[in-house]
Amino acid sequence: MNTLAKWDPFRTARWDPFKELEDLSNRLSSVFGRSPLRLEGDREENLTLTEWAPAVDISEDDKEYVIKVELPEIKREGVNVKVESGVLTISGERKLEQEEKGKKYHRIERTYGSFSRSFSLPDDADGDKVTANFKDGVLQVHVLKSEKARPKAIEVKVD
Repeated sequence: MNTLAKWDPFRTARWDPFKELEDLSNRLSSVFGRSPLRLEGDREENLTLTEWAPAVDISEDDKEYVIKVELPEIKREGVNVKVESGVLTISGERKLEQEEKGKKYHRIERTYGSFSRSFSLPDDADGDKVTANFKDGVLQVHVLKSEKARPKAIEVKVD
C-alpha cells in the first residue's frame, strides 16, 4: 500500500488566518519599535518591553530649547546629563524594588534598568549654556540658543 496516498496536507496543517494576522502585527510592531501584542482568548495585552527609553517632549521658543523627560521613581542623583560634540545625552537607571517578605508580585510590566537617550543639538543651540532641573519625576533640560541665532529687532529711522 502506498503511504503517500494517505497523506492529506489539509488535515495535518490547519490554516488559522487570525494567527497569521497576529504574527504580521507583531513583526510590524517590532519594526516600528512598539511592543508586540499577545492575544489570549478575546483579551489583548502588550508584552513587556526588554529595553527602556523614557518618554520625551522637546519644545522651543525664541530663547531656548526645552527637553522634558518622564523619569518616575528615579532620584535626581541617578540621572546624568552631558553635552559632548553637539550631542546631548541623558542617562540613568531605574532600580527594581527589593522583594519584601510576605509580598508577592502578580505582574511586573514596568521596565527597570539603565537607559540612555541622545539628541543632536541644532546649530543654533549653545551647548555651553545647558541647565537642568528635576521635579515631580520630570527632568527639564534647558538649552539656550546662541546670541547670534536670536532674532533682533532693528529700528529704522526715517529722515
